[in-house]
Amino acid sequence: MTTVATVNKTFLANMAQLWRRDPHLAQKIDDLPIDASLVVQPSKSGPVTASVNTDDGRAVFLHSRYDPVREAADFCKSLETADTSCIILSGLGLGYHLKALIETFGEETTVLVGEPDLVTIKTAMENVDLSKELATGRVEIFTSLDKGELHERLQRHSTILMLGTRFAVPPVYRDHGAPWQAEFRQTLTDYAAFAKMSLVTLVRNAGITCRNIANNLPAYLATPPADILRGRFAGYPAILVAAGPSLAKNIDQLRELRDRAVIIAAQTTLKPLLARGIVPHFVTSLDFNEMSRHFFEGVEIPDEVVLVAEPKATWHVVDAFRGPDAKRPRRVILLDNEFAHRCVGEDLAQRTPMEAGATVMHLAFYLAQWLGCEPIVFIGQDLGFTGHVYYSPGVAIHRAWQAECGRYCTIEMKEWERIVRNRTILRKAVDHLDREIYTDDQMFTYREQFERDFARSSQRIIDATEGGVRKLGAEVMTLADAAKAFCGRPIEPERFDYLRKPWESADRLKAGRAALVERLRMLGDFRSLCEETLTLIKHLRSLTGDPARFNKRLVRMDELRTLVKQHDLIFTMVRDVSQMGELQRFAADRKLAGEELDDVDRAKRQLKRDEQFMNSLLDGCTLLRTILEESLGRFDRLVEATR
Repeated sequence: MTTVATVNKTFLANMAQLWRRDPHLAQKIDDLPIDASLVVQPSKSGPVTASVNTDDGRAVFLHSRYDPVREAADFCKSLETADTSCIILSGLGLGYHLKALIETFGEETTVLVGEPDLVTIKTAMENVDLSKELATGRVEIFTSLDKGELHERLQRHSTILMLGTRFAVPPVYRDHGAPWQAEFRQTLTDYAAFAKMSLVTLVRNAGITCRNIANNLPAYLATPPADILRGRFAGYPAILVAAGPSLAKNIDQLRELRDRAVIIAAQTTLKPLLARGIVPHFVTSLDFNEMSRHFFEGVEIPDEVVLVAEPKATWHVVDAFRGPDAKRPRRVILLDNEFAHRCVGEDLAQRTPMEAGATVMHLAFYLAQWLGCEPIVFIGQDLGFTGHVYYSPGVAIHRAWQAECGRYCTIEMKEWERIVRNRTILRKAVDHLDREIYTDDQMFTYREQFERDFARSSQRIIDATEGGVRKLGAEVMTLADAAKAFCGRPIEPERFDYLRKPWESADRLKAGRAALVERLRMLGDFRSLCEETLTLIKHLRSLTGDPARFNKRLVRMDELRTLVKQHDLIFTMVRDVSQMGELQRFAADRKLAGEELDDVDRAKRQLKRDEQFMNSLLDGCTLLRTILEESLGRFDRLVEATR
């Protein structure tokens, strides 16, 4: 007797798209038993509904038993649609709400679905055709609350989350699986805050960042890459020193640990460490602010201390650390950077990329990983207002405040002002002893990134801060206990061979300077194209009521677009220094896609968008020219000083 299997075309179509978009989830669904499925039954109107058992043993239906499609449509119509680019949907159910959301909010809408139950997802794939929605790539189904995985998958949606996000919680999911769904929504809210802070920082500091990188190019080309340090301290512990208020508890213990652990200090802690006779092996910097040079001024920095910095750190910091003697500068390593590649070319700028940091302590963490250290121990990393203060006693900012202090203004008052000034962004958290502590949005964002990094890391992470907020993925331990457990053997002297090798070389400066001269020539050609394009856009705006003349002039616009694409390198560099124009264009495109306009009105809106974008490009051209010319001057001065 031959048994003929029935082919479920709906399931095959859905799974084909799921395999293309999310093979990891598709594999999980395929691994389920064939008979793993929810109990489904036809509704009064025809489409199936399904029942599930709640945590307390009750059976509930995921959708209406009468008309699940209409129920989903009515629910979506009750949501506010204005300024919504992304929807966070609690629960997939059988997918009716997903389809209704896209129909209500538009095909350009991104939908992030939280559904931890694989059987529910499989049942939806078997019964409702979601292949069109899955094929767009704008639907993500999340089954886990793992922070590392969430951050990795959400990264490509960061900008969308900022442009307008709305929660959609169907009635059944206010009860069924409610704790998981609440945590899912909170996790995505936290990520959106993190993404917003990161993007705002990127856009606000784009020009400053590129200027710093360009002015650091002479040092970038003359110094060795981080490759010389990769894996050098494998198997030895690292102690990362931040400037949080809890640092005062254990800073003096570091004196006895330097020979048995790699000490990596944030730039703010260098002076307090050296004042106590503690010499760190490395110090990290990535600060945009010129004030940061004060961390290295007026102090004798031992030759064995190496500054590891991102090229986006202000050049004043790099210059201050290297010192006034151009022929015998202190040791600096600048990390790989894409804008540096664009400025001087791949051959000159190439070095193995090490992950970029959001703060000096993130950079310190990535450096410890790069060095191969195990475990990685944090101290002074409060990320909260331990003892209602912001900084550890004796840090550089306290010296900067001294000029303002007097009988009626103390350091303690300045500390409190530093906290209260940001009262609107204060939030409560839990400290290492499960007590309430205040933090703020900025430090909360930093913690989010640390927790993502810890989840990804193969190293053991120890939080020996003895204060501050609790950090998921880090073991809480005192520094004394960590030292006893992990700092038992001295570091072999040959691990420090890099200190005995030649460090600086001026051989590549001439080639770097020539590359910048060529970029300036290319920039002049690109600017001419932008000016002609802007003039043409303004003319086209006056011709929207005359289709024949409009279309005739549009031919030249197409020619200009082709020419602009041929200047891809400079186009990218201009956008690097002027990120706001790119963000505005993206937002305008999203808004246009969601509006119903006739051809004339759409053309007017598109031309207005293009005019705004072209003006931002011209502003970027002006700024980029200033940046490159300033960098050329620094090349010339360094070459002269090293003769």
